[in-house]
Amino acid sequence: MSWIREGELNLIEKLSANVLKAGPMPKHVAFIMDGNRRFARKKNMERQEGHMQGFNKLAETLRWCKHLDIQEVTVYAFSIENFKRPKDEVDGLMELARQKFERLLEEHENLEKHGVCIRVLGDLNMLPLDLQKLIAKAVVTTRSHNKCFLNVCFAYTSRYEITNAVREMAWGVEQGLIRASDVSEVLLSDCLYSNNSPNPDLLIRTSGEVRLSDFLLWQSSHSCIVFQSVLWPEYSFWNLCEAILQYQLNHKSIQKARDLHREHQALQQLEADRDCIAEHLQHHGNGKPADAQRRQEALLHYAACREERVQEFLQALKHKRDSFFNDLCSEAVLA
Repeated sequence: MSWIREGELNLIEKLSANVLKAGPMPKHVAFIMDGNRRFARKKNMERQEGHMQGFNKLAETLRWCKHLDIQEVTVYAFSIENFKRPKDEVDGLMELARQKFERLLEEHENLEKHGVCIRVLGDLNMLPLDLQKLIAKAVVTTRSHNKCFLNVCFAYTSRYEITNAVREMAWGVEQGLIRASDVSEVLLSDCLYSNNSPNPDLLIRTSGEVRLSDFLLWQSSHSCIVFQSVLWPEYSFWNLCEAILQYQLNHKSIQKARDLHREHQALQQLEADRDCIAEHLQHHGNGKPADAQRRQEALLHYAACREERVQEFLQALKHKRDSFFNDLCSEAVLA
């Protein structure tokens, strides 16, 4: 089954899509694709077939998103917690991932045609090496595409992602790229696996479960969260429309909360910079209080220097992460 499905919406779907698009539309939608195993039990099929049906539904959902002008989709494909499942099921999921990423690489011309950029978020070191290489090749091959984005969370949990972001900032301090005082909420966001993406506007979980299961906890603090009872392989265009309608009904309050949060972050950073300047002037001011103009000049200079340090650190972090994928690709070619 192809990752990118061709085909138009039917007439009723087109009309409904046009009505929805007259209102505010989510640019980034995240899915917890839950219910594959229950679907398999319901249909008296093997668990592996349920997971296969779940992938097929993802391909169909991506087609719907394309027609609804949703430019970015993030999916929870495999949690770190899933490694605790029976070995035969985990092995089956790894084999399914191999097949699908191999198929994705075969479709590189179609991905280029549609401008699809594939990102895989998670700790790939937890995966078999051959699968790591396939994933790396898919990521590197589509890295320059920029029309639409598919983020696949694989060997991922949000708590692990946040912990890793803290480790990355600690590495930056150890390397002398940033100071401990540069650490902030904004910088942590920039160190997450998802740092290249805007936070999701809409997060959907299927199967009737009403929990986030350690998925995008940091990023979804100001997202519209919709829980739907349908099992993922049975998800329909109309289920997606229902979720988007929920987003539209709550759009104003979500946008207001995001704007207030951004203002709060800016004030937090300003206060942190002022504290740093006050400490600096206290130690280097010969005991004389600085006048308002001098404090303002020092504040502007400090903020500019901090921003320069942070950008250099983020470039080093990007280089480190890109090198990880590039090195895996090189190993795959040599093999």
